[in-house]
Amino acid sequence: MAGIGFELRKILKRDNLSSLLQAYSYAALISSGSWVLSIVGILIIGVMSYAVVVPSTIIVQFEVSITYVISFSLVFTGIFQLALTRFTADRLFEKHMDMILPNYHAVSLTVTVLGGAIGLVCVIFLFPQQSVLYRLLLLAAFVIMSNIWIATIFLSGVKQYQAIVWLYLLGYAITVAAALALRWAGLEGLMAGFVIGQAMLLTGMMALILRNFVSDRFISFEFYKKKWLYPSLMVTGFLYNAAIWVDKVIFWYTEETSQAIIGPLRASVIYDLPVFLAYLSIIPGMAIFLLRMETDFVEFYDAFYQAVRSGASLETIEKHRNGMVETVRLGIFEIIKIQAIATLLLIVTGESILRWLGISTLYLPLLYIDIVAAGLQVVLLGILNVFFYLDKRPIVMWLCAAFVALNIALTSLSLKLGPAFYGYGFAISVLIVVLAGFVLLSHKLEVLEYDTFMLQ
Repeated sequence: MAGIGFELRKILKRDNLSSLLQAYSYAALISSGSWVLSIVGILIIGVMSYAVVVPSTIIVQFEVSITYVISFSLVFTGIFQLALTRFTADRLFEKHMDMILPNYHAVSLTVTVLGGAIGLVCVIFLFPQQSVLYRLLLLAAFVIMSNIWIATIFLSGVKQYQAIVWLYLLGYAITVAAALALRWAGLEGLMAGFVIGQAMLLTGMMALILRNFVSDRFISFEFYKKKWLYPSLMVTGFLYNAAIWVDKVIFWYTEETSQAIIGPLRASVIYDLPVFLAYLSIIPGMAIFLLRMETDFVEFYDAFYQAVRSGASLETIEKHRNGMVETVRLGIFEIIKIQAIATLLLIVTGESILRWLGISTLYLPLLYIDIVAAGLQVVLLGILNVFFYLDKRPIVMWLCAAFVALNIALTSLSLKLGPAFYGYGFAISVLIVVLAGFVLLSHKLEVLEYDTFMLQ
């Protein structure tokens, strides 16, 4: 993400109100634009198809199918995302630019083959009642989405950020247009439109990658060599994505809180809608997270390690370390403050929003707790981000493992306690992990100089 930090600092150097607003808007688009566009795109397809697609249950089947594709592709590619990011960052630092593109192709091939094999087994044995075309489109959507998540890693290293935003806009515009054009064909038409749009998005991302990374080799597998492979990052990526989705899966497959939609796919209306609305509330927090962590913190981080490498005095090293500590505290406090404001606004307007959307106000208590949980998740991202900068990979891995275990245990407990406790499992899980992260981060920052020199 360092390249994004450079761009944001360039905007902020103009030092006026318009540049500040531009920087925050830019950070919001970069941090949240892709998933907001995907959610909005799927909703537009659904809303505009109700008058044409009969029966309307087909639209629900489409939306649930895509939700499963997104969730399981994220969990699956989580195994590769962080490890590939680290591999790419190390090669950039070493000036070995020629190694990046071939290894991207190797990981993309792995994701395509392995994901395709897993997906093929699933669509053959789990969807015997659905048409062959639907199963093929579901498989194609899963493989393409998996490759999009991998390609997105490389886009974080490209400095043409406006091109990235326009690329996502264009990709989802095509997705919506294609799905609406083919909606006359029912479920298969909507699925085909989605696959066409996502394939165009992936093509555009590939073109951007190929333009910015060159090599005389097409494919290379150094990424999988022991000295460059990071198993802890692979486990962490899987665990974090699993932790985010596991409570949803539990609600989906609990009889009392869900209903069958298509084949083995189920949905929980009582849980899914409040969670969706709550996640929209984290856009301001994500913008703050990206802006503060990738500008102020990175400056002191670079200064600290440059002082260590150049043999600066202990006083200078401690000065930069104190700057890091202060920016971490201010950054996380600002995230909490912005999310608190967003949470209060949604609590005040929540009932009106639900009525406007035609959703029962019985969802209000669950919406409130989900808003708090989503805000805490942004704080957790900030903490994990600092640990990644400090290369404390084992700590992040164990925090994510605790997140998974707590979310499974507490969500299951909340289901047994009844509807009044729905959502508390996820919220309390995030809160416990955030508090543990604060304690560990405070300790690691206090002994940062000792750890840094002992690692040499």
